[in-house]
Amino acid sequence: MKIIDVEQNNIGIRIDKFLAQEFFSLSRGEIIKNIRDGKIKVNDSAIKPSYHLREGDKIESDISFEREEVFPNKEIKINIIHSDDNIIVINKPAGIQIHPDSNERKNTLANALISKFPEIKNVHDDSLGAYLRPGIVHRLDKDTSGVIVIARNQKSFEELKSLFQERKIRKKYVAMIYGQLKDKKGIITRPIARAGSYKRQVIAGAKTKTKIRGAVTEYKQLKRFSNYTLVEATPLTGRMHQIRIHFFSIGHSIVGDKLYRLKSQKETHGVKRQLLHAKNLDFTLFGQKFSFSVPLPEDFNIFLKNID
Repeated sequence: MKIIDVEQNNIGIRIDKFLAQEFFSLSRGEIIKNIRDGKIKVNDSAIKPSYHLREGDKIESDISFEREEVFPNKEIKINIIHSDDNIIVINKPAGIQIHPDSNERKNTLANALISKFPEIKNVHDDSLGAYLRPGIVHRLDKDTSGVIVIARNQKSFEELKSLFQERKIRKKYVAMIYGQLKDKKGIITRPIARAGSYKRQVIAGAKTKTKIRGAVTEYKQLKRFSNYTLVEATPLTGRMHQIRIHFFSIGHSIVGDKLYRLKSQKETHGVKRQLLHAKNLDFTLFGQKFSFSVPLPEDFNIFLKNID
């Protein structure tokens, strides 16, 4: 029998979706059938495919989940702005996801990285599915562009992970939001939790049942327009979709964001993704200071030129 311990970052996910995302050897339909047949249990008890994972759960399986190797894809072009023996720094375009999952196996940043830097194949931690994220120490959403750092060896991987956990890496984003801010600068301190569907995050409230995590975002106005505001956002915590849901929560959704958008804020013509860009990344690694900055991408600049 194989036993899988549920990590904290997987709390709240449906077990059938979780196993389908982490392992490609079985389809979600096959996983559901095995759950219903009693071949997959949680804490020695039968469960439904809709069971949502909890902290401390142990998934017990009488079937084997085999890992597929991350496929090296040399066809994906990546914009490398720095590389040395310890790190690789990339200006990621919008539209490419960070690592493979059950829906996309070959056209991700990880596939491109494995092709160009095969030595990072085994650079990861021991968490479930970590082999799908070689060298990845932080992430950007698929439709968020900007600077991202990748560890090139295990030592730098562990050090960078620690720096992120200790909040010693400073990230700055630029975003275009709907409306005009009341204050030119401020701090959003609203806790975040997973929605029951797992597809999005929600601002936690008194009735929230999923794991609640503190989240803090600093922001300041860069330029004000008639119906929009260009802002700089600095996340002091690293929660999934943090900047997007924080601005949504104060009534200023990010332009182009289809997941976190107020009904009164209609889709903007020509914008195909959320206008959120990771512009700066600063940290000190092994005593050496690094500071990286990447310009706004073309689609962001085109929008800026066409508004008043």
